[in-house]
Amino acid sequence: MSEVEKIQIEAFLDNDSETFSYVVYDSESKDAIVIDPVLDFDYASGKTYTEGANRIIEFVKDNKLSVAWLLETHAHADHLSAAPYLKEHLRAPIAIGEHITEVQKTFKQVYNLDKEFLPNGEHFDKLLQDGETFHLGSMTIRVIHTPGHTPADIAYVINENKVFVGDTLFNPDVGTARCDFPGGSASTLYRSIQKLFELEDTTEVYICHDYPPEGRQHQCKTTIADQKQNNIHVGGKATEAQFVKWREERDATLNMPRLIIPSIQVNIRAGQLPPAEDNGTVYLKVPLNRL
Repeated sequence: MSEVEKIQIEAFLDNDSETFSYVVYDSESKDAIVIDPVLDFDYASGKTYTEGANRIIEFVKDNKLSVAWLLETHAHADHLSAAPYLKEHLRAPIAIGEHITEVQKTFKQVYNLDKEFLPNGEHFDKLLQDGETFHLGSMTIRVIHTPGHTPADIAYVINENKVFVGDTLFNPDVGTARCDFPGGSASTLYRSIQKLFELEDTTEVYICHDYPPEGRQHQCKTTIADQKQNNIHVGGKATEAQFVKWREERDATLNMPRLIIPSIQVNIRAGQLPPAEDNGTVYLKVPLNRL
């Protein structure tokens, strides 16, 4: 069996947030990683559920996989992370890009978080650097820092023929991530995308979200060549000036994501909920007129 054939990818779609999570594994060694797991959350009732995370756990156990890492592409603004729940059940550490500390610092101020919350990345088990490489079974995983959507976004390149891009790119008929969150930058996102475009054209691109136009089903995979040629925001050799103008004009019309208020304050803690108060209940904050 070739090295390429050994690597298997199972995608899990969370329909509520239209988020794809992934289990990537070596079918021979059974080594695996989980990327961007989702915790179910009902905003109206304030209740969390683990139905989606349990699907991942079931798949891991059914296939007798050994999960070495729970990998986040960034601190998501549209869903809560299930990483702590998976860490408990799969005994795997959580990793994210090292620039999460910038995001933590910004949102500690936005939410006026407790003084015990230190924006130093300590909530995560490992902070990954741009260009860092690690190995797992027949997988070589390389980290690319892709800021723009947030300062901390990273992509994971596996064996130089698969890349998990988080929110940096969507499917070509949807475009690219917004850049109007604190610390975001359309110019920076454009340059990050150009780094991804340096990968081979045949490289498979696995996206974190899909918002399909009418008549198309959700799809989790595209290619670098397809993105270069057909991405409606940055394909066809769009210049940085063209992209920035379009992206900033578009972002000015967008509403905030439905779950941004609860998501960010949880995800900058690696998916951990805030400490319970003296009555044993956990509370989330709603900063008024800040986002």
